Amino acid sequence: MSSEPPFSVGIEEEYLLVKRESRDVDENPPPPLLEECTRRSGGQLNPRFLRSQLEASTRPCRSVAEAKADLARLRTLLAEVAGRFGRAPIAASTHPFAKSTRQITTEHEQFFALANEMQGAARRLMVCGMHVHVGIDDDDLRVDLMNQLSYFVPHLLALSCSSPFWEGERTGLMSFRMTLFNSLPRTGLPERFASHAELRRNLDMLIRNGVIEDASKMWWDLRPNPHFPALEVRVMDSCTSIEDAACLAALIVSLARRLYRLKRQNRSWRIYPNMLIAENRWRAMRYSVDGELLDLARGELVAFPQLVAELIALTREDAAELGCLRELEHLETLLQRGTSAHRQIKIYEAARAAGASGREALQAVVDFLVKETTANLDWDAE
Repeated sequence: MSSEPPFSVGIEEEYLLVKRESRDVDENPPPPLLEECTRRSGGQLNPRFLRSQLEASTRPCRSVAEAKADLARLRTLLAEVAGRFGRAPIAASTHPFAKSTRQITTEHEQFFALANEMQGAARRLMVCGMHVHVGIDDDDLRVDLMNQLSYFVPHLLALSCSSPFWEGERTGLMSFRMTLFNSLPRTGLPERFASHAELRRNLDMLIRNGVIEDASKMWWDLRPNPHFPALEVRVMDSCTSIEDAACLAALIVSLARRLYRLKRQNRSWRIYPNMLIAENRWRAMRYSVDGELLDLARGELVAFPQLVAELIALTREDAAELGCLRELEHLETLLQRGTSAHRQIKIYEAARAAGASGREALQAVVDFLVKETTANLDWDAE
């Protein structure tokens, strides 16, 4: 490691398309809508597993601000095209009341293969997520940072929660998406590996025996990207607010650089048992930022706002060096106003208190998601 990694940033996020009139998911949107999005975005907007679902992928960017601007451009384009067809995108990990059994798989070989292999588990996958890619051009360093960053998986999930409802039910969880995604194999916390070569040997065994086609079928919460020299953090729910998405990208890239600097000093973040991190992961799914997580160094539960204050202190210097301190400090705003899940629940409860039916209250939640998905998209100013 003679020179610092690039710490470039890329963001992927998935959306569901809803019908503006009914607010329900459009399980079979017009093909011209999807085709125009892909064409006008230069391939950065593409259909995903379900026809009702699209993914936006930013370019590899030199900074969080650049990635945010590219994401804003893609959200703007998608909303403009969808609006002409009477549809709108929502950036949330679940739809409040749509039925997963009505969804149609995208007609693509890889998605047919996934549906055939996963059967009933795949048929419930009406879920969306956000992935952040951090450019790290050393194989062993990517694996080392994956091992260390696993500790922060619960914190990142808690800050991104956007799936409190499922098929018309308030689930009691702030990230119900994870209960659905966890039903697939090769998900959850990653294994720890001493080197890239050790990771490669284990992957090659699965590939050689036809268990998986390639490394992209390892759907861990974070992983070395199978196609690019990047570490990919995959645990987050889709962030409805683009400000929240940029904030989490800033936290991730700043954490990666902080851990890299520790390694340069022959130090590292302590590796804790997955059983303890998994307990924090569950608490993040259940409570988001409202609960407590285990501080594994102290061996005790600590209120989440205190942990966030410590995270900001830990990464402030690196965020400043990477030019994303403003985005990092948005964590304080996020805590004060709550995640998308908090805001969805608040809108639902207010509508019910005002006399709305359960369906009407859930439609009000969709209206919020539609509006918030395209709020503050000032990408021309970047």
